Amino acid sequence: MMPPVSYTINNGVAFVTLNRPDKFNSFNRPMALLLQQLLDAAGTDPTVRCVYLTGQGKAFCAGQDLAEVTDPEGPGMNRILSEHFNPIIARIVALPKPVVAAVNGVAAGAGANIALACDVVVAKQTAAFIQAFSKIGLIPDSGGTYTLPRLVGWQKASALMMLGQKVGAEEAERMGMIYKWFADDEFDAAAQGLAYQLAAMPTAALAFTKKALQHSATHSLEQQLQTEDELQQMAAATLDFKEGVAAFMEKRPPQFTGQ
Repeated sequence: MMPPVSYTINNGVAFVTLNRPDKFNSFNRPMALLLQQLLDAAGTDPTVRCVYLTGQGKAFCAGQDLAEVTDPEGPGMNRILSEHFNPIIARIVALPKPVVAAVNGVAAGAGANIALACDVVVAKQTAAFIQAFSKIGLIPDSGGTYTLPRLVGWQKASALMMLGQKVGAEEAERMGMIYKWFADDEFDAAAQGLAYQLAAMPTAALAFTKKALQHSATHSLEQQLQTEDELQQMAAATLDFKEGVAAFMEKRPPQFTGQ
């Protein structure tokens, strides 16, 4: 029996694939807990310098498996949030490495918001994002009410969440929800190419950049300048900074190690 999330490493990229294609990669408890374990593994593995999150089959992720929600023996909504989705979002945000969401198909509900929590989000031209919660009488979770307004603005986020409208990949890029879309036949090569490019970069500095961006959501300018000062000192102490400067001076390509 195939695991509900697959995990492979190639050239510094951890490929994490949601693997319940018959359920459009909707989450149940085993899948949620395994994804947390794999994100932890990627975070602590020094050979992993970028994480690539995608879905198997036609969908990226349809959100929560409603059969589990309605199961009287199931974990219940409170545990689904506190033990499944909230820890997943926390891990993606805290991971000291770039996380690429490669949205290969529909990303609905929690699936959409897990994607939007990632550092670089790309999508197939035929993919779509849906804040599907209002259609079943729920509010957006998995950090959606925090992330989406910061990406597209309050008014647009409010309408998308209340109306539950489908947003295609091209429109998602236009409104700043995602970084870029690719034609379906180019998607795998282009999206994986971005991940390999990130893995070859000075990933310690990318982790500091990720942290600085997260702080900027709540900091004043004065606080953010201080944060930049502190993180820049840390970046300047890395071997990658020394290599980057040396490569520039010697007019050669840098060989970064993430240290």
